[in-house]
Amino acid sequence: MEKAKKITLWVLGIFVAYTIIHSPKRSAELVQIGFEGISDAAKSVGEFMTQLIS
Repeated sequence: MEKAKKITLWVLGIFVAYTIIHSPKRSAELVQIGFEGISDAAKSVGEFMTQLIS
């Protein structure tokens, strides 16, 4: 199981590196979309907690 996990991480790392090298502009867009999603989720949780306290 440990070996499969290690291989999976290596394959994932190689895929990410290839994607960044092959298409850096698209990769940057995907990262930006991901961070915007995380930011929106954090804001929503904050608003929920504020409404819960009020």
